[in-house]
Amino acid sequence: MTTLASPTLGAAERPVWRVDVVPGAPAGPLHIIDVEQIWTFVAGGAQVACAGETFVLQAGDTVVLPGDAERQVTPDAESGFSAIVTSAAGSRAWVVPREGEGVVPPWTV
Repeated sequence: MTTLASPTLGAAERPVWRVDVVPGAPAGPLHIIDVEQIWTFVAGGAQVACAGETFVLQAGDTVVLPGDAERQVTPDAESGFSAIVTSAAGSRAWVVPREGEGVVPPWTV
C-alpha cells in the first residue's frame, strides 16, 4: 500500500492509496472493513468477492464495496494489478472471523 493522501499527509479528509500486487501473488485474506471502499483498477486485473458476489475486474473498472461486508481480492495470476482506493479516514479492519476492536490500516490515517 502506498498512501497518496490522508489526514496526516496534507490534511485530506478521505485517504487515497495505491495497491500494487505482483503477478502470481496469492489472494489477500478474507476480511471486513467497517466503511465503504471504492477501488478503481488502473492496471492488470483481479477477482473481488464481496458480500456473496464475485466480480472480475480489469484496468478501467471500479467497484464500490459496502462497509461491514466480507471481502477478498485475488489478483490475476498473469498480470497482478494496480488499483487506487479510497475510504473514510480511521476505518477499521478485521480478518474473518470478526473479533475484538480490529485495526486501523496505517495508510488511512
